[in-house]
This record gives sequence, C-alpha cells and structure tokens, in this order.
Amino acid sequence: MSGDVHVRFREHLEGRFLRVTRRNVYVRSRKAGERVLQALRGCYAKLALRVNESKTAVAPVWGRKFLGYCFRAAPQGAVKRAVAAQALQTLRERIRQLTRRTRGRSLAQIAKDLSGYVPGWKAYFRLAQTPTVMRELDEWLRHRLRAVQLKQWRRGTTMFRELRKLGVSVDLAARIAGNARRWWRNSRMGLNMLLPIAYFDRLGVPRFS
Repeated sequence: MSGDVHVRFREHLEGRFLRVTRRNVYVRSRKAGERVLQALRGCYAKLALRVNESKTAVAPVWGRKFLGYCFRAAPQGAVKRAVAAQALQTLRERIRQLTRRTRGRSLAQIAKDLSGYVPGWKAYFRLAQTPTVMRELDEWLRHRLRAVQLKQWRRGTTMFRELRKLGVSVDLAARIAGNARRWWRNSRMGLNMLLPIAYFDRLGVPRFS
C-alpha cells in the first residue's frame, strides 16, 4: 500500500481518523517488508499519527494475528484462515469461567450461559477454515460439563447411585465413586457414552462445529 493512498484516505476523512486502524502488508521478502515499514512510518509521521511499535513487526505470515485471525499452511501448498492462538486462549479462559465447578449452577443454567457467548464467538470466526479445531473445542467443552456433573454429585455414595440410574455397571460405578474427587479424570471413564452429544444437545449446549 503506497504512501499516497494513505494520504488520499486521510483527506477523504477530512483529516480525522475515526478509530484505531490496523492493517497487514504482505510482501515477498523480509527486506521488502523492512523497506515498506520504513516508508509507512514516514507516511504516518507526516500525518501526525503514532505507530504502536509493540504491535508492529516485520515477520513471517504464519502465526501473525489480525483481528483474531491468522493464516495456516495446509497440505498441497494451500493457505487457509484460522483462529489465532491468542483468540483461542481467550475463548478457553472464558469457557472455564462459565463452567467452573464451584459456581453451584445446574448444567441447564450453564448451558444457558454458554448460549449467550458461544454463538457470537462462532459467528465472528465463521470464516475460519479449521473444522478439526472446532471439533476439539466441542469435545473439550463436553468433557468439562461431564466433570461439572460429577462435582455436583459430590459424595461417592451419591455418585454411585446416580451412575447406576444411568445404567453404569456396578464395577465401573464403584470405581468412579471410589475416586469421587477426581472429577476431570473420572469424566472420561464411560461418561462419554452415558452423557453423549445428544444429551448436551437436549440441554441446549451450543456447538462449535
């Protein structure tokens, strides 16, 4: 993007920038990138604009974040859009807050909380070409919800009774109840069959994929 394009853009706004602007410039080599960056710094200086150096760099395209997105290399030389690692980390932190096992909320209430967050996130990142990442997020979320259910049963005797109601064998129910405090580990021990995807769909838990 040349300097005169920036100047015309500035003039079109009558000398005002309405908000912080972000842009990526793609070139063929690092040397070209450094040359373009210096030119842009000079252009912005003439416009009395400040460059945020902490977010400015000449770097390979892979992994660079832009509005929550990044590019990833796919087989056969294809380039695809992906959710940036920082955006995924922020999502996971928010999901952990909504599904904390100490909140004292039922799975139905948690599902309602998730419905107020996940669809908006999914809509924003609808351009991401990462179906595997979305499926893994679904699996991770359901794992957390199964752990929440175990935590809510609390005592081993209650856990044993509820598991038996779900059709768990005596041996498996006793093994899970015997380690009643290990909710995360126990949530994999057969509960993925007893509390399947359809169970969470009926609760209204939104999906990523």
